[in-house]
Amino acid sequence: PIQTTTDYHALLANAQVDAVYCAVPHVLHEQMYPDILAAGKHLFGEKPFGMDLSQNRKIMAAVAAHPELVVRCSSEMPFYPGAQKVIDFVRSGAVGDILEVEAAFLHSSDINPDKVINWKRMRSVNGEYGCMGDLAPHPVNCMLALMGPVAELSARIETIHHSRPSPEGPRAVDNDDHAQLMLRFASGVMGHLYVSRTATGRKMGYAYEIHGTKGAIRFDQEDQNAVWLYRAEGPQATRGFTRILTGPDHPDYAAFCQGPGHGTGYQDQIIIEARDFLAAIHTGQRVWPSFADGLAVWQVIDAAARSGAAKGAWVSISSMKGATE
Repeated sequence: PIQTTTDYHALLANAQVDAVYCAVPHVLHEQMYPDILAAGKHLFGEKPFGMDLSQNRKIMAAVAAHPELVVRCSSEMPFYPGAQKVIDFVRSGAVGDILEVEAAFLHSSDINPDKVINWKRMRSVNGEYGCMGDLAPHPVNCMLALMGPVAELSARIETIHHSRPSPEGPRAVDNDDHAQLMLRFASGVMGHLYVSRTATGRKMGYAYEIHGTKGAIRFDQEDQNAVWLYRAEGPQATRGFTRILTGPDHPDYAAFCQGPGHGTGYQDQIIIEARDFLAAIHTGQRVWPSFADGLAVWQVIDAAARSGAAKGAWVSISSMKGATE
């Protein structure tokens, strides 16, 4: 039978509960994540962990104290069948040596200045990083998986609407609305990332384009069942991007549909995430992305915040472990 409770301690005390998916606001992570692990429960945690890098490291200490538990970071974007194929193209050398990558995650959710403020716009609940803590971790995680660790970056971070209505009257928006990052990966690859929750007209503009010596690849979540592949071969007059529709030959597609081009949906990626989490509990194998991968993402976000505060100064990232382990 389905049981409900308003006290998470009661949930953790329930011997029938083996694993917990924790999807609460960031201000509660520092307390709840260690409590979940201390109760001996496997943890599927929403990103980003905690309010800042310091809290993330405290949570990582709790993770390290419980190596017997499976701990997974929520990051569904790399699990579209098309997105998984992009990773395969890059790692197999299909487009040659990578030269640069461009990525974006664009929403129009906050373009209206009269939208009532909620917890994601308040530093006291969501932390210092608004769009940078909400949207940016998705493409950053993907870029780390594709390109490896970041060596240094330069960032500009801004708030567009500094005040929003609330039931009590106008209230300050004290975290960011959009940001741009220039990246230099440890491999020497150059990158650029733009994230925004005030991008007029965009609804789910998670997209990236990778350029290599032998070709290029593009993926766009608003066209999630296609991968665009360019191969630098053959007569110049006939070269161009080829649209590859996903089908049963692509990773994890066949579990949802046998028909090529019929497509999967956003919710299917959540199912793939859950499958991987439960399989890791069953087999004891490492799950990706782990909290170590989440820490690597947080290091990029934190460095971007420091760079932004210094008006775009280049900031080095001395240690970035997790994303390519």
